[in-house]
Amino acid sequence: MKISQKGLYALKAMTMLARRCDQGAIRIRDIAYEEELPEKFLELILLELKNARMVESVRGAKGGYRLRRPPDQIRLAEIIRLIDGALAPFGDAEQLRSLIAADDNHRSLYQVFLDVRDAAARILENTTLADLVMEKRPAQRHRRQTKKKNPTVLPMVVHDNSKPAGHKS
Repeated sequence: MKISQKGLYALKAMTMLARRCDQGAIRIRDIAYEEELPEKFLELILLELKNARMVESVRGAKGGYRLRRPPDQIRLAEIIRLIDGALAPFGDAEQLRSLIAADDNHRSLYQVFLDVRDAAARILENTTLADLVMEKRPAQRHRRQTKKKNPTVLPMVVHDNSKPAGHKS
């Protein structure tokens, strides 16, 4: 599954806002600190989420950002599509269907790719922010309260699309 660094930051910020949805607006500085995200980049992401009406900003001394809807009404697919575009790890569904119809020699291969794409999309469509922050989740019960210096490696590929393919620094 391809998720950009920006997409991952958006998911982390939204998850944090879901965890603290009963605390009112949260300052950007607090979100950035708690989630270990670059504050300036987070500002741009939150502005994009605000323009999509997923979060709202509150001005003043108690200002910051909060979810615009309850966490159980915000699906991960919605966030990823906004930030990264289509959910497809192997291209969009229509493109794959065209390949299945046109390429007899590789039809079964493209069908597997379409099945993987559909399964990933189904999971993301059926997972809400509330699902991630529920206290009953096993990963949450045994989680330490202190931050780790070395984060756990996620079982997904995060791509930096800022450099053209084949570009070497």
